[in-house]
Amino acid sequence: MKVTVYSTPTCPWCVRLKEWLKQNKISFEDMDVSKNEKAAQKMVEKSGQMGVPVTEIDDKVVVGFDVTALKKLLKLK
Repeated sequence: MKVTVYSTPTCPWCVRLKEWLKQNKISFEDMDVSKNEKAAQKMVEKSGQMGVPVTEIDDKVVVGFDVTALKKLLKLK
């Protein structure tokens, strides 16, 4: 399972999301869209959103810190 988090360092929800993933022992790639223009473009193409966080799990996208959707896609209880 490939997990990518599109985030910025100043976003409190991004910090919470990444801490939650670490607590659940989910490895992920963190893409800082404030510094990486290509990652920002990719995030908007995939999600239709300019806001962060956006999490991509395989080919599924979760906008925001939606624990219910994340647990479902990550198969967590």
